Amino acid sequence: MEDLQNTGARMHKLTMLNRRTCAISGVEDVLSFDVHEILLETEQGMLMIKGEDLHVSRLTLDKGEVDVDGKIDAFTYSDVAGGGSKNESFLARLFR
Repeated sequence: MEDLQNTGARMHKLTMLNRRTCAISGVEDVLSFDVHEILLETEQGMLMIKGEDLHVSRLTLDKGEVDVDGKIDAFTYSDVAGGGSKNESFLARLFR
């Protein structure tokens, strides 16, 4: 297993309780959010959270932590990194 302390990367961890709350670490950026979908850039790629009445209850980007409340229906990861071409749209990078 790769030593995370030597690479400087944060550990990515997702903990969910009863599909109503989740705590996520290793978050680099919150790209978009509304009551049905939250899109995060994490150490492990893009993370899309889908559900109903979603709310970002705590956001601490300097620590890379996000807490989400609401009815969580799905987590979807994409290996697309957030670093692509600046002229390329985010959705184009996400769905290529």
